[in-house]
Amino acid sequence: MPDHVHVICNPLSDENGPISIPEITRTIKSESAHRINKTLGRAGHVWQDESFDHVLRGDESLRKKVAYVLENPVRAGLAVSAEDYRWLWWDQALVERIA
Repeated sequence: MPDHVHVICNPLSDENGPISIPEITRTIKSESAHRINKTLGRAGHVWQDESFDHVLRGDESLRKKVAYVLENPVRAGLAVSAEDYRWLWWDQALVERIA
């Protein structure tokens, strides 16, 4: 999507326990902002400070959220099918396991 990003993940743990969603979000935003600014030859903020996260509880919720994310560019009119959207990546084997 041109104005937001969806990520579905299962956080890993380190020696301190599960890595928090805010830490994951902060890392993704920081690394991607550095790369975007370098590529575009600019500096400054790329992402808004806000974020929204939701903990999924159960396979049924996961299936619905994956379907929502995969169909998001189609609903927005950016692609005819999810497979046609250039910026969409998913692990096909994982999607098939939860489908």
